Amino acid sequence: MRNVSGQADVVIVGGGIVGTSAAFFLRQRGVGVILLERFLVGQQASGTNFGNVRRQGRYLRQLPLANRSRAIWGRIPELTGADVEFMPVGHVRFLWADEQLAVVEKYRRDAAEYGLELHILGRNAIRERFPFIGPEAVAGSWSPHDGHANPRLVAPAFARAARRDGATIVENCEVLSIDRTGEDFTVATASGDYRAPIVLIAGGAWGGGFAAAMGEPVPLEVAGPQMGVTEPLPYFVHPVVGVSTNVPGEVAYLRQIPRGNIIFGGVARRHAALDEQRAKYDPAGVQAQFRQILRLVPALKHARLIRTWSGVEGYMADDLPVMGRSAKIPGLFYAFGFCGHGFQIGPGVGDVMAELIATGATTTPMEDFRIDRFGGPSRFAPMHHDAFARASADAARRR
Repeated sequence: MRNVSGQADVVIVGGGIVGTSAAFFLRQRGVGVILLERFLVGQQASGTNFGNVRRQGRYLRQLPLANRSRAIWGRIPELTGADVEFMPVGHVRFLWADEQLAVVEKYRRDAAEYGLELHILGRNAIRERFPFIGPEAVAGSWSPHDGHANPRLVAPAFARAARRDGATIVENCEVLSIDRTGEDFTVATASGDYRAPIVLIAGGAWGGGFAAAMGEPVPLEVAGPQMGVTEPLPYFVHPVVGVSTNVPGEVAYLRQIPRGNIIFGGVARRHAALDEQRAKYDPAGVQAQFRQILRLVPALKHARLIRTWSGVEGYMADDLPVMGRSAKIPGLFYAFGFCGHGFQIGPGVGDVMAELIATGATTTPMEDFRIDRFGGPSRFAPMHHDAFARASADAARRR
């Protein structure tokens, strides 16, 4: 008989920004939570990404979720008691080709229907507002309410707040298997088993393996974005900077933090292996990155590079995450595969998943992110909120 290390209403597998914020918002709703993290909270993609809190350029039907998350970003100090260095300095995407103007104009009109404010600035206007921009830029799309934050701080902040509110957070705890036994799941780890009527898989790039083990494989690629940081420089690049282009090799982004360092990324990503636990930076790609970064900010020509890194991220075939209920197993939920752009929506995803789990529904549209979009129709009736309440009550009586 294996040792049962803990029981709760919900077991969350994965301690990134999604898992920790879901734990926090579940506790806000009075739901008992155990979170299991294979490494340390926020150690993987949630803590090694670029830190972009942007909405523009997203899939349009993801904007309600991004807007919900943006509202949470402004409240993180109040909610968690921690400063995650969120700076709403705006986000600008520059254009290298006049032909791209029609694309960003259409996106501006369509995004306005979802409440996202964008401004298209011409050649003269971008140089007046952003004098650092290189001579090739022909226009820019300006999102005044987006910004950036420190990715190293966010998941730990939510984890501490969730623990403060009564959640159990277990680090260095690798999940070996997940099995449904009766009305409960048994989540087996090397140190013992955890039981709950609900399981949320929020394992990032590892989420695809868990989904496959549960009989719901998805087309997920594991890769690592390539990022670096310069020495501190005088503070002159205030917004987050990106590029709107249909040429993949031109996709670059950068931001400057008040300490003066320029953090940058883009151009390419490198294949990563889950069993290596960490993604590696490819030195061969740094020159291509530098060429695109210098197109954006020529003044960085003599800046010294002091560090490079990568992170393990999961990319879905259609560039959209998996979120919501399992299509096969009642009580099983997913939130993974955020394709390198999950940082901004992370707190919103946690809030939405907590709402869905605790109430049986959510006010934010999620239909496009169902796991069964890659296969046939759902084969079970979703667990009703009353069924969840009964399962939670039973679990509480057993504790």
